[in-house]
Amino acid sequence: MRPQRAFNGWPSGVRLSIGTLSILRVRIGDADRPTAGRAMACAPLVGAGIGATAAAVGWAASAYTDSTFLAAVAAVTTCAAVTRALHLDGLADVADGLGSAKPREQALDVMKQSDIGPFGVVTLLLVLSLQIASLTSAYAHHRGAIAVIVAAITGRLAVTVACTPRVPSARPTGLGAWVAGSVPTRTAAAVAFLSLAACFALGAIRGIPDAILATAACAVGATAAVTLLRRCIARFGGITGDVLGALVETGAAGALLVMAIR
Repeated sequence: MRPQRAFNGWPSGVRLSIGTLSILRVRIGDADRPTAGRAMACAPLVGAGIGATAAAVGWAASAYTDSTFLAAVAAVTTCAAVTRALHLDGLADVADGLGSAKPREQALDVMKQSDIGPFGVVTLLLVLSLQIASLTSAYAHHRGAIAVIVAAITGRLAVTVACTPRVPSARPTGLGAWVAGSVPTRTAAAVAFLSLAACFALGAIRGIPDAILATAACAVGATAAVTLLRRCIARFGGITGDVLGALVETGAAGALLVMAIR
């Protein structure tokens, strides 16, 4: 009976993942901790949907303007719009927290403030510039749509990894406390394998070299996100909702940088 209940819980996990990671309003109902874990495990799947939407908008912009730069801007803007820019906000808050010389608790308070400090502004500008420039190059190499989807999957894979049992929550309450440690290690490993396989399949649309490149992009982006995760654990004591958002943008930027290679 338990396996059957677990299987039946996955649709609720998918709905919760969509409602948490996008602007779409879905019927969730009461969500317990196991459902939250399934939602975080499904994050790359939601990322694939977000990436596909952004790729379609980027394709339309490219077809209408014949500009790789405008296509990249349109795709990145769509990703931000579909997520209400919450991940970008998290990135800015984490940058302010990491840049603060204050003790841990005060650094966490800095992250909770509604305004953005100088570290956050500069980080946003640099990361968005990196994403747009890399995606512009990917469009010039005729793999822009693939790059958008690979980046979206990679960024959300970082969320799954950050919710494994060895990663604590920085606060006793909040999104981080709700999802910290909720994804079993075996589940996260399976999701990572499926994400890499999905990126390989996407790249294979254009051939084996691009399949290898897309797989490498996912691996590099995830590694960049994990590096940031370790720094956040050392600085804040664990994850918060802002940290998860920062991981999404960092993983996506790392993946796009690889996809820009000629």
